Amino acid sequence: MTYKAPVDDMAFLLKNVFDVQQQFKDIEVFEDFDYDLYEAVLEEGAKFAENVLYPLNRDGDEEGCQQDGDRVITPKGFKEAYQQFCEGGWQGINGSPEYGGQGLPKALHVLVEEMLYAANTSFTLYPSLTAGACAAIAAHASDELKQTYLENMQSGVWSGAMCLTEPHSGSDLGILKTKAEPTDNGEFKISGTKIFITGGEHDLTDNIVHLVLARLPDAPAGPRGISLFLVPKVLVNEDGSLGERNGVSCGSIEHKMGIKGSATCVMNFDDATGYIIGEPNKGLACMFTMMNKERLSIALQGTGLAEVSYQVARQYAEERIQGRSIREGKKGAAILEHADVRRMLLTMRATNEVNRALSVLLAMNIDLEEHSTDESVKSQASKMVALLTPIAKAFFTDTGYENCNHGIQVLGGHGYIREWGVEQFARDARIAQIYEGTNGIQAQDLVVRKVCADQGAVLFDLFEQISQTIAGTNAEFKAFADQLTIDLAKVKDLSQTIIKQSQENAFAAQGGAVEYLNAVAYVIGGWLWLKQLNVSDVLTDLQKQRKLAACQFFYDHLMPRIDSYVASISKGYLSTFELSDELI
Repeated sequence: MTYKAPVDDMAFLLKNVFDVQQQFKDIEVFEDFDYDLYEAVLEEGAKFAENVLYPLNRDGDEEGCQQDGDRVITPKGFKEAYQQFCEGGWQGINGSPEYGGQGLPKALHVLVEEMLYAANTSFTLYPSLTAGACAAIAAHASDELKQTYLENMQSGVWSGAMCLTEPHSGSDLGILKTKAEPTDNGEFKISGTKIFITGGEHDLTDNIVHLVLARLPDAPAGPRGISLFLVPKVLVNEDGSLGERNGVSCGSIEHKMGIKGSATCVMNFDDATGYIIGEPNKGLACMFTMMNKERLSIALQGTGLAEVSYQVARQYAEERIQGRSIREGKKGAAILEHADVRRMLLTMRATNEVNRALSVLLAMNIDLEEHSTDESVKSQASKMVALLTPIAKAFFTDTGYENCNHGIQVLGGHGYIREWGVEQFARDARIAQIYEGTNGIQAQDLVVRKVCADQGAVLFDLFEQISQTIAGTNAEFKAFADQLTIDLAKVKDLSQTIIKQSQENAFAAQGGAVEYLNAVAYVIGGWLWLKQLNVSDVLTDLQKQRKLAACQFFYDHLMPRIDSYVASISKGYLSTFELSDELI
């Protein structure tokens, strides 16, 4: 079974659904880019994903990473693939041209990243963490640190890692214990242990640049006393060459359910030399620059794995003969004819394609936030990025794992064994619901910080965009617009309900946060399907009919989930919250 990157659908989103060239017409750094270039990048990205990364995926899972003393050895073929990745300029595709990056829009980058995750998630995590580290350094580090590290990182010569979690401290970063002692020369000595560090040690690059959260001696307690430090695996000489090994070592690697070709490390920092990024005690804000980029990246992990799972399941369903055909003249039936198989495949495709659309919308707003010179556009885009990021991270990875399980189910017994590969997709997808902030935390972030904090102001701005699309819908699709109007009203009312519940008891209201995030996501999904249909005349007849079929299924069988969320949230979670611990 093969993976084929959905380049046509991706190009359709960029050019027709969102018309990113028009959206970016006033952005100087994008003025030399056009759709021909974007499509060429997508085509080349597809070739690399399909022909280089996908053939390594299963073997990489079976071999995994191996530890040899302080060294971690990646699976066979990863180093050679990484060299090709760097030579192709893929690491710096979205990076700053000032430091050797290509400066292409994030709206394009997310589509390339989806392909890479679909083809080989374990491999893709290495450059993903490097890109996030580059973003944090570019946004907050001193010019000296930028000059020393960014060009080699954006070219892939060096890589990056994010060091937050400690053995006693998961999502509660306020209680971390790693220490940073200042020295007389302005450097710091970092000591502590971090766990679950993706790409903390590996053999793909000669240097790994760790971004480490730690506490200064006089730091206030809690999250307000956290600083961010750049701690290289190998110290860099004044001339830019590599010098002595720093006090950074890998204590062990985790043995995991999935992503086995990705090195997940316990990292020890023993008086390691570090350099502060940003202001003292303001490290959490700096790290969130990286964290939010990683949350979008991990969302794409969910979409990519769900897409490859769909493709394998769809190919299998067409070839597997089982049972009697209901079609005249056919003796045996491909299981593609079976009603339940169709339900699963359409569930997969309907969510995959709408999640891909939302990733472009979110990325387009990131581009506007970072590059627009119009302050009102910049401000509105920033608010939309903050609103949509937790929705994308949680919804893409929840539906991604759901869809990978559908892939196993379509293949039946063959899905449960290793030879067909779909069981690996599910194992690789499962972690995405956990790391970079669990999906429950994403939902709480949406409810507490993004909706209740401003009484739903930004959310209702988004709802107004949905209403405008409804008002401008082609007559051919009026039935969808009418249904979306009804569901939008339900989610508007639900938003007021969750705001009211939060005012009465904020902790109890968080019990409905996951359901609320999903309700919002489904109404956004209905909107993005409608936007696609409204411009579907540019597609071939078959492509348009496939879009229409997936949209119909989404409206008929997935959006009704909103009703169950409304019913559940309306009951409230106060009684559950008030139960004694013995009754839970």
